[in-house]
Amino acid sequence: MDVYEAVKSRRSVRGFKDEPVERDVLERVLSAAAWSPSGSNIQPWNTYVMTGAPLAELKTSAVERVAHGDAWDKRQYEMYPAGLKPPYGERRSAFGKERYSALGIAREDWEARQRAAIANWNCFGAPAALFCYIDRDLGLPQWADVGMYLQTVMLLLRAEGLHSCPQMAWSQVRETVAEVLSPPDGLILFCGMSIGYEDPTVSYARTGRAPLGETVTFLGD
Repeated sequence: MDVYEAVKSRRSVRGFKDEPVERDVLERVLSAAAWSPSGSNIQPWNTYVMTGAPLAELKTSAVERVAHGDAWDKRQYEMYPAGLKPPYGERRSAFGKERYSALGIAREDWEARQRAAIANWNCFGAPAALFCYIDRDLGLPQWADVGMYLQTVMLLLRAEGLHSCPQMAWSQVRETVAEVLSPPDGLILFCGMSIGYEDPTVSYARTGRAPLGETVTFLGD
């Protein structure tokens, strides 16, 4: 797949088939993603991949926990600033409106919105999931490195005909994830990522992007 096509076709898919993803495909993607850039070659990502029975166990535990209304785990990083100034707050609000409108959920229908949110912890039906950790002692540049790594993973998945959905929501149930993965002390769960083949019957709204002139400034000829 052409790189431009991979970039433009990548999106956060929230509906997957139960068709399994082969282990060798995941290994090929993650072996190539290891070449992602990182300052001084620190390679700050710590990745766990789950399929089959372990993932099914985690899905069940997480969904039951959220459905029971248990308190979220204390966040280890700030997901969003308390007050998102323009234009960031408006973009976030527009995304929420577009997503729930595509699902036919009214703004005031809180129960339906909760059901849609719970799908996060079922990985939207995906048969594979990735969980990415970073050492708590590392700094903001290393967090940026992790972001580049995850983007590389998602583009390579597109090259394999797969889709994905990165989910910071997993950080809110990080203790449930840790019960299954048993990560070393000192690691922070940044996000999970659902991986699989898209279910074309699930409705979605493709979110737009700001005009180039709004985010990019050119200088020179």
